[in-house]
Amino acid sequence: MTIAPAYSNAQLAQACKLGTSTLYEASGLSTTSIDPAIRTVWLGASVAGPAYPLECSPGDNLAIHIAMENVPRGSVLVVSTGSYVSGYWGEVLTVAAEAAGVIGLVMDGGVRDIAALVAHRFPVFTRGISMRGTIKASAPSIGKPISFAGTPVAVGDLVVADDDGVLVIPAAHVENVLEQGQARHDKEAKMMDAVRQGRSTLELMGLTNWRDQS
Repeated sequence: MTIAPAYSNAQLAQACKLGTSTLYEASGLSTTSIDPAIRTVWLGASVAGPAYPLECSPGDNLAIHIAMENVPRGSVLVVSTGSYVSGYWGEVLTVAAEAAGVIGLVMDGGVRDIAALVAHRFPVFTRGISMRGTIKASAPSIGKPISFAGTPVAVGDLVVADDDGVLVIPAAHVENVLEQGQARHDKEAKMMDAVRQGRSTLELMGLTNWRDQS
C-alpha cells in the first residue's frame, strides 16, 4: 500500500477554514488550481486531505473499485477520466469509500445518485452528472502521478476543495502555502475591520491614484 504524507488534523482544519481562494492567491503557484468546470455536487461541501490519484478509461470505472483496496485512509480520490462524462460513481461507491476511510472525491468525469450523495454528505467535486453507467474492463493507473485536467497530481499532494473550486498543493509546498494563506487571511480580516469603520478599499489597497483619473 502506498503511504501518503501525514498532515496533522490542525493543518487539514486550517486548510478548510482558509479555503481554496485564499490558498490559491497565497500559493504563488500557477499549476495548483483545477479546471473551474469541476464543481461541488452539493453546496457547502468542503474537504482537505492527501490525494490518491488514479485514471479510468472512458466509460470504465474498474480502476476506482481496485483503488478501494489500496487507498490510504483519510485520502481524497482524484480520478481522471479524460473528461468523459458518465456515471462512474454513485451510492454504492460512496458507501465503499466511507468504509475504506476515503474522505472525498474529485473527478473530471461524472457521477450519479445525487440525492444519495447529498444524504451521505460525502464531498464530491465533478465535471458533470450522468445516469449512464460504466463497464469494468481496464485500470490504466492507480496510485501513480497523473495529469488531472492539466494539473499534476501525485500521491500525498494536498487537495483542498469547497464551493469556490478545487486546489491541489504539491506536498513540498504545503507548509509554506498554509503559512502564507494564514497571513493573507489575517491581513484581509484587518482590512474588513477598517472598511466597517468607514475606510475605503481604494485607500486600503493603495489604489487612490484612480481617484485622480475619474
